[in-house]
Amino acid sequence: FLGFQYPTEVSGVGFSHFLRTAYNSLSKALQGDDREVFITVREFQKYLKDNLNKVGLKEEFLSRYLNEGFSGGEKKRAEVLQMAVLKPKISILDEPDSGLDIDAVQAVAQAISKVAGKDSTIIVITHYARILKFLDKLDYVHVFARGQVLKTGDASLADKLESEGYDWVLEQKA
Repeated sequence: FLGFQYPTEVSGVGFSHFLRTAYNSLSKALQGDDREVFITVREFQKYLKDNLNKVGLKEEFLSRYLNEGFSGGEKKRAEVLQMAVLKPKISILDEPDSGLDIDAVQAVAQAISKVAGKDSTIIVITHYARILKFLDKLDYVHVFARGQVLKTGDASLADKLESEGYDWVLEQKA
């Protein structure tokens, strides 16, 4: 799964319809044959309601067009809802904190934590440590520059970067 820094608004495509179509397509692909495997609208609505609660979105979002008129935080949580529905093994979230105030960053981080499964990997790309403070589990922090990993550490590395910047890492690898 790839979560975008700036999720696109798609007028005319209902959010609920988009999610159900993606879910059914994935189910069919995982089935491994040409049989049609579909979840009913009623079953899917129940499944969605359970996941809406995890990400902090209201049911009214399901009747809107994909990302149309959503705030920045709502767009990010809508992407986390897609993760919850599709249950990918690997998710890459490109700057899920971009353009958000601190309350929205916290809400998005909590949503990510709630949908993270033990059988999944979530890669969060960020320039700031604040979202990392709100995630329930943080295994590694990597510093990328010049097309390579320059430094790897735990949460304390993110704190050091927040207070001292990136120059010390770049100088070590120069």
